[in-house]
Amino acid sequence: MGKRKGRPVSGVLIIDKPQGITSNGALQKVKRLFNASKAGHTGALDPLATGVLPICFGEATKFSQYLLDAKKTYVVEATFGEIRETGDAEGALVKACELPSFDKNALLTDLSGFQGVIEQVPPIYSALKLNGKKLYEYARAGESVEIKARQVCIYRLDLLDIEAAEKRIHLRVECSKGTYIRSLVEDIGVALGSGAYVSQLRREVSGPYTLEQAVTIEQLESMMTTDDEGKALDDLLLPVDSAVQTFESLTLTEMDYQCLVQGKVVPSNAVENQKIYRLYRRDSGDFVGLGEKSDAGQYLKTKRLIATHSE
Repeated sequence: MGKRKGRPVSGVLIIDKPQGITSNGALQKVKRLFNASKAGHTGALDPLATGVLPICFGEATKFSQYLLDAKKTYVVEATFGEIRETGDAEGALVKACELPSFDKNALLTDLSGFQGVIEQVPPIYSALKLNGKKLYEYARAGESVEIKARQVCIYRLDLLDIEAAEKRIHLRVECSKGTYIRSLVEDIGVALGSGAYVSQLRREVSGPYTLEQAVTIEQLESMMTTDDEGKALDDLLLPVDSAVQTFESLTLTEMDYQCLVQGKVVPSNAVENQKIYRLYRRDSGDFVGLGEKSDAGQYLKTKRLIATHSE
């Protein structure tokens, strides 16, 4: 097996993804800048969208699923009077529609129907897979497929601004994983007796991370030197355990730590009503991974440990 290219960098970087490139395109640029051996993003943004895109390096990739499952917050500009093929400004015009009244009270009433748990049909132009094939592949091939509705949760839906002359409104959406903002905007258009599409989209929050922590790719490029292999950027990395801060922490004695590393269980003295915990070594304070209580709550076992490089 060949040696993995790049440096063994670990941590989380929050980038402000620019418009016009895919999330994977942004990931590959950042990975090259860091000369990192392993990296992955946590929740794709459409090429049209900008904003918070957490990138996990090295050991942090073991916990990326918890970021994929986390809440997200977006600011979206929704333009009315048209239905677009992809549900956003990049799609071809499908149909022109009547405009809604843009009455604030009527808008607030209609928007209230989209808060809480709702049924949503994912857009055909998405990377969601059906029978092992991405939906957008069916769309590009002109194939008709049945896409089942699924439940998502809209925790907050705030009306930020109305620009009636420009046929658009601005919303802030706090939502669960799996929510498609394009589908939400299209459904709002239908509820208002019109068509609607996403003309701008910016992610402000992804799990524990916010725009205030984000850096642009241009900023990363400006920090690069020709001979440091990306090491000048390492100070920007957030610690691996920043990805799992929603879990309570437990401190392990050295004996318990060694037992867990060997795949054994240890007695659990955790009293909180929680199943998964962040684990730290008592002597060093180092984060070592996640532990999981047994069903009866008496024992603790490992769920995911990070690799250590101590001598």
